[in-house]
Amino acid sequence: MSMTRICSVDSHSPARRAGVKAGETLLRVNGHPIIDVLDYKYYTYEPRLTLLLRTPKGRERQVKVRKQEGQELGLNFETYLMDKARSCANRCIFCFVDQLPKGLRPTLYFKDDDARLSFLRGNYITLTNLSQREVDRIAALRVSPIHISVHATDPTVRSLLLGRPDGGQLLERMKLFARAGVTMHCQVVACPGINDGPVLRQTMEELEALHPQVASVSVVPVGLTCHRQGLYPLKPYDATGAAAVLEQVEGYAQGCLERRGTRIFWCSDEFYLRAGRPIPEDGYFEDYAQLENGVGMLRLLRTEFDRGLEQAEPLASVRPFSTACGVDAGAWIQEIVGLAAQKCHTRGRVYPIVNHFLGETITVSGLICGQDLIGQLKGRELGERLLLPINMLRHGEDVFLDDVTVADVARTLNVEVVPVEQDGFALCDAIFDLPTGKPFWGPDGLRRVR
Repeated sequence: MSMTRICSVDSHSPARRAGVKAGETLLRVNGHPIIDVLDYKYYTYEPRLTLLLRTPKGRERQVKVRKQEGQELGLNFETYLMDKARSCANRCIFCFVDQLPKGLRPTLYFKDDDARLSFLRGNYITLTNLSQREVDRIAALRVSPIHISVHATDPTVRSLLLGRPDGGQLLERMKLFARAGVTMHCQVVACPGINDGPVLRQTMEELEALHPQVASVSVVPVGLTCHRQGLYPLKPYDATGAAAVLEQVEGYAQGCLERRGTRIFWCSDEFYLRAGRPIPEDGYFEDYAQLENGVGMLRLLRTEFDRGLEQAEPLASVRPFSTACGVDAGAWIQEIVGLAAQKCHTRGRVYPIVNHFLGETITVSGLICGQDLIGQLKGRELGERLLLPINMLRHGEDVFLDDVTVADVARTLNVEVVPVEQDGFALCDAIFDLPTGKPFWGPDGLRRVR
């Protein structure tokens, strides 16, 4: 079955008004073949469209559509990509998927390296799994932004990191994209003694040379679980090593600020926490372009919370609560809870959770599993509500990494569980126990909305 077969047509949409029907296959838009979602998104942007369709009986017909520029056409397909997701053929020495324990749901072991997900969802790609057609299409369509896992620009080092001899073929493709006007956001997963030091300096110099098309670069420490048997010997950053990376990146970024008007390069919050150094103030992170890589995440959370707290009405009291987080965020969340308690007169407890499931070197909130939550919170004073950052859960679902559900946690701990969006305003509303229209789970494990 063709992946461009139309499964449904939205009511009152431009496509419905034009007479497009479910079951038909979209072949071309304004004469351009539609292979997947990138073609579809790009070529349906215009206000006047001519669609070439094939009916279920094999007859081809044309339909003309008028709509506003940029308005969605209203067609739904079998898969989001209108194609199968493309898997990664790299053997990265730090690959997190290779460090997962056995027995998890199969989808967690799928490694994607798909340019379409890079553009549409911000997934990072290495560019090594792209065909020449895909490279040319990104340049021709000026697909922006795309997110690139650089790691190192030195060809030999990058080949080692990606576990493939052609892994060093990077800069020529990035230069092609830069000439085409494609915006790129990049990341470097730093591995001690491999791609930091002089190698990182070279990487920053060569990426700066592609500015403004290379708009931002994050440097994050390698994440190592306790499930690395038989894998490349890597070690995590200690306080001294983390401080050295911070000094190198911050020093180079300051030069970029003077030369380019932007820092371009930022270290993730993890480097500051491991080095025992304060996370910079709000303005340092400019437009928070690397937030998804943990760059300035805790600072933005605090900045938003402070603003939310200023706007909140003082309350005589709210129901007592608790919250759980990764070890990294514990002190930040404790300070936030203390500030809130002064204004809403409640008792709030913060429980940093040690990650036994993946290993104690994994200290971020987003990788906390249900079984660790239950094991470390059972018998503790939780109040009437347990607030959990929503990034502990699989996107759009109520399942933790280890397949424990929110309902399981609520029933086992006999407490109301409230997933909270990852922003300071939402955290403020949750602490103040305000209605949000978002789901929560009662002590009986049943899903409710308030």
